[in-house]
Amino acid sequence: MKLIPKKSLGQNFLFDKNILKIISDCTLIKDKDILEVGPGTGNLTEEILKKKPNKLFLIEKDSSLIKILKEKFSDKVNYINDDILKISEKKISQNKLTVFGNLPYNISTEILTKWIVNLNSVVWFDKLILMFQKEVANRIIAKYNTSSYGRLSIISNWRLEIKKIIDIKPHSFKPSPKVDSTLLVLKPKENFFKFDNINSLENVTKIFFNQRRKKIKKPLNQLFNNVDEIVKKYKISLDLRPQNLDNETYYLIAKEFENLRS
Repeated sequence: MKLIPKKSLGQNFLFDKNILKIISDCTLIKDKDILEVGPGTGNLTEEILKKKPNKLFLIEKDSSLIKILKEKFSDKVNYINDDILKISEKKISQNKLTVFGNLPYNISTEILTKWIVNLNSVVWFDKLILMFQKEVANRIIAKYNTSSYGRLSIISNWRLEIKKIIDIKPHSFKPSPKVDSTLLVLKPKENFFKFDNINSLENVTKIFFNQRRKKIKKPLNQLFNNVDEIVKKYKISLDLRPQNLDNETYYLIAKEFENLRS
């Protein structure tokens, strides 16, 4: 069966054996429940199976790939032919999952944000080993006062510890993407800033970074009537721009906003 990768699903299949080994060596697999998102033709799946997981779940939206995977692995794995954005991951296994994924680049930030938001109710994974477009990965790990810093940096680092493993060149994939990729390992933080509703942080960062080149006086005025009190309380200069405020300041502002609405 000849496979033609689908651009609409962001399909670029990783085949570089050295990179596949680096990915599978990122965490312990033996006797654990593993979820692989977007397994493609099963190259990483093979590496994972070598390490004897307790259970391996594959979620793949493309039914033609599911057929290929079933021919290759038979009953060695559990198949989920569905859209990762539509399923409830916590229903996949009673145990915490370790997640591997070469995420479709067109929806990678949407997937990650969904998983972070869902952490407010239940921690269903112990580790995420994920590949992103390099530019997106840079936004995830960015520090304040840098051009890549923004909503994704703040929300990701609020709830996750993040470690960059390696950059991956296009020639490691078929077809080759036009951009470099980056492998990140992310795991839930034990200690993190508590919100009653994560939407508070999402809403605040959205208002700030919708006009990231403007000074922060305007978004603060959109959020609060008592801007002078907020500025004094947290020692914020109104001459700063959104990228100049660190993560902790955004958490504090979001909590003020949350308290105002409760």
